[in-house]
Amino acid sequence: MALLRRYGTYLVLSAAFVFFLYQLSFPYEPGQGPPSEDAVKPEHQDHESYDWAKIPLHHPVNDMLPLPNDAPKALPRVQHDFGDEPATSKQIRESRQAEVKKQFLKCWKNYRGKAWMHDEMTPIAGKFTDDFGGWAATLVDSLDTLWIMGAREEFISAIKDVEAIDFGYTTTERINMFETNIRHLGGLLSAWELSREDRILNKAKELGEMLYHAFDTRNNMPLTRWDFHKAGRGEEQDAEENVLIAELGSFTMEFVRLSQATGDPKWFDAATRVVKVLEKDQMKTRLPGMWPIVVNPRRTDLTQDTGFSLGSMADSAYEYLLKTYALLGGVDDTYKNMYERAMDAAVKYTLYRPMVPGDPDMLGTGFVRSEEGKAYLNPEFQHLSCYAGGMFALGGKLLEKSDHVSIGRKLTDTCVWAYKSSPAGIMPETSHLYKCDNMTDCKWDEQKWKDEVASRADLNTEKDTTQNIAGLRLPMGFTAIGDRRYVLRPEAIESVFIMYRLTGEQSWQAAGWDMWTAIMRATDTDIGNSALQDVSAESPPRADSMESFWMAETLKYFYLLFSDPGTISLDDYVFNTEAHPFRIPKPEGQ
Repeated sequence: MALLRRYGTYLVLSAAFVFFLYQLSFPYEPGQGPPSEDAVKPEHQDHESYDWAKIPLHHPVNDMLPLPNDAPKALPRVQHDFGDEPATSKQIRESRQAEVKKQFLKCWKNYRGKAWMHDEMTPIAGKFTDDFGGWAATLVDSLDTLWIMGAREEFISAIKDVEAIDFGYTTTERINMFETNIRHLGGLLSAWELSREDRILNKAKELGEMLYHAFDTRNNMPLTRWDFHKAGRGEEQDAEENVLIAELGSFTMEFVRLSQATGDPKWFDAATRVVKVLEKDQMKTRLPGMWPIVVNPRRTDLTQDTGFSLGSMADSAYEYLLKTYALLGGVDDTYKNMYERAMDAAVKYTLYRPMVPGDPDMLGTGFVRSEEGKAYLNPEFQHLSCYAGGMFALGGKLLEKSDHVSIGRKLTDTCVWAYKSSPAGIMPETSHLYKCDNMTDCKWDEQKWKDEVASRADLNTEKDTTQNIAGLRLPMGFTAIGDRRYVLRPEAIESVFIMYRLTGEQSWQAAGWDMWTAIMRATDTDIGNSALQDVSAESPPRADSMESFWMAETLKYFYLLFSDPGTISLDDYVFNTEAHPFRIPKPEGQ
């Protein structure tokens, strides 16, 4: 946990907030938004727009790696074979789906009216923020959700404003390449994937030219906090020495798909060079099979640090191995082999069974410190790590590992339990659970739980332990809650959606609806949905924030949970870490 605190600052964007007080004085109905020329756009003031395609590279690649030209393989079936749906079940499902769509369109309408062409809308004050370059993050991130929900008029209306985004200009000094890649490039590619609208692909290529310049270092390793203006002025930059593994390892899906779509191999080449470094060091780390959270791309050394996790700051590096294998049609076993080695280590070292009332057979994934040949597991529990249930289950299906499907189920069960256990019906951002001594025989012991709570909180055990625990506001089973916020995260509903599509069990839809009603009860505002400051309260205080992933991911996964299973089938699409679906290539005739 100390490592997470130490490097938490890497997650804070360097962008300063740019505030303009602007509100439209008339309501907007879907399909009747303001014309493009009336959209609020940041004005260029301090520099001209950079044309990234024309700025020379300091370290051009001469031996470009080509895209695989093998015919895609037939991958194992992933989705459950859904039969005929009873009329009553269909009616309930469709009514719930309609509620999700209604909420999305409410958020979209107000974003368009109050924060159009800016990154995010504040859902209480109705103002806007520009934390992601000022490149209309919510607009780009939400495009494919519009398409999937059938809001085609709104989708078409937004394209001309997407074309107006200037990826050659920003007031931000350093760009978070990870966020720009997964939100903007991922959003554009997915919107093109679904619509086949060439204007969107042209915009994705324009953004791709910018992102490619972050790989213009002596060893072609990317800068994850990239000095936009230095690069625009043609100044040389070098890879950083301390980088989060998730940010280094999460370019493959978007870069592979951009190369596939355009026929230009340079993005595939750039991502593959990173993958080769990951592969080189995978079995040399202090926890062979996994990479530490912090790595050194300047020296192409990914072995030195001692902290490991499937959670925050590491997550998508592992997720993308499996999904890139599918995106390449199963023709490159490098990704499959790396994923399998990583999951072997993750199962051995990061998984634990939590001790909770009722003795359910569940799993958590925690933080590991590996020192002097010994691995020490800290049973932390992050909302962000709830994605792992879906990842394990999907990998179990794709790679025909039934035990991984079971692991995915148990990990997802823990996230559903955490929602139900919270006073607000929503799990907190970070917490700790009690790790059982083994995975098979674990009975609830209230005294053990109390002792662990007292130890973590450094309580005076001479006082009434029950009174102390009440003061800490801990639901039974939680031994500590480090961050009581809910920031509209999607990871729990993501895994619930995947488990439903893989199993066909309606209990997952029921769990998702309980999550939906709790989230709506606590976060709904007049114009959108707000983050929460403390889910330990039955009526949590709110924070005036609505990240773009609320509309890109959370609402999309809720909608798809209650969609016909043929909508964005998991046999046809694979999602990037921002819930943008890319089509899986298939053999001819399939």
